[in-house]
Amino acid sequence: MDRRTFIRKGALGTVAAAAGTTLAAPAIAQENPTITWRMTSSFPKSLDTIYGAAETMANFVRGMTDGKFNIQVFAGGEIVPGLQAMDAVSSGTVEACHTCSYYYWGKDPTFALATAVPFGLNMRMQNAWFYYGGGNDLMNEFYANYNISALPCGNTGAQMGGWFRKEINTLDDLKGVKMRIGGFGGKVLERLGGVPQQIAGGDIYPSLEKGTIDATEWVGPYDDEKLGFYKVAPYYYYPGWWEGGACLHAMFNNDAHAALPEHYKIALATACEAANQDAMASYDWKNPAALQSLIANGAQLRPFTQEVLDGCFNAANEVYAELDASNAAFKKIKDSQWAFRKEAYLWMQLSEYNFDTYMMIQQRNGKL
Repeated sequence: MDRRTFIRKGALGTVAAAAGTTLAAPAIAQENPTITWRMTSSFPKSLDTIYGAAETMANFVRGMTDGKFNIQVFAGGEIVPGLQAMDAVSSGTVEACHTCSYYYWGKDPTFALATAVPFGLNMRMQNAWFYYGGGNDLMNEFYANYNISALPCGNTGAQMGGWFRKEINTLDDLKGVKMRIGGFGGKVLERLGGVPQQIAGGDIYPSLEKGTIDATEWVGPYDDEKLGFYKVAPYYYYPGWWEGGACLHAMFNNDAHAALPEHYKIALATACEAANQDAMASYDWKNPAALQSLIANGAQLRPFTQEVLDGCFNAANEVYAELDASNAAFKKIKDSQWAFRKEAYLWMQLSEYNFDTYMMIQQRNGKL
């Protein structure tokens, strides 16, 4: 069957099906129970992109269920503090949360593998691993120990390396630096003599302004500009080697999720996947203009030196080896990611890297 015949018959079939089900609509409506969930976010409303991924997902769910499945999103601190979002879901205080899994690194380092780990997967690799490489199944097998399950629901892409009060040119410059940095990246910084701090998004600026911390990483230009870090820490470093693509997750209480009708579960999964793509597109659109604005307002871009990157890479691998020896769950999931990482970079250096590098050269030559 050729494509036009397929489309024509498919369209007619859709119309006929719609006509044939008109009388059944009341019955279908009755099969959609009214369910309301509360979702606590780890983020403030002012960060419209990262917080907004949860609202985008909730709106999709509401639309796909004719308003019957309503997920109410609450900013960090409205129900529980941002860094306690997962705990509230685990205990059943709320049905869901929107958070970064690596915030709970202290409970088990395995949590970090769902968000981002140093020198790990970029955003596209993460999505491939989650959706086709068994990543979602592996993480949910681990999450079951906490009475939760989760799905990707947003991504920031490769992040910036953070804001510093002083320049960082050597590994020695990191010693004693008190830096707000989440998850695994903080462990690597600590090995190099830094002092990692776990601070929720809304509390970072006051800590930096008061000198409680010397540096901070958050996401990238759009969010960082909103938080105003450039006003108190002018040196803006790249790349964020600890987060080649930070994945956000929607986490669900297992009991609440199990009680959903099957078609609500499908709507929820579909909405999470849509919000996951939407968040990345939003960041890609907003970050270029925000970066130019930051530079115009005094931000000083600096690349991490080769010495710093190599030192961090080696320190990260030392931490990985220690965790592999002591944490079977961590090793199982990390090994799955690493096997794919090795293959994926072989492909991307031929495709994305070569194309992007050529186009960047044209941009630098003023031809774009």
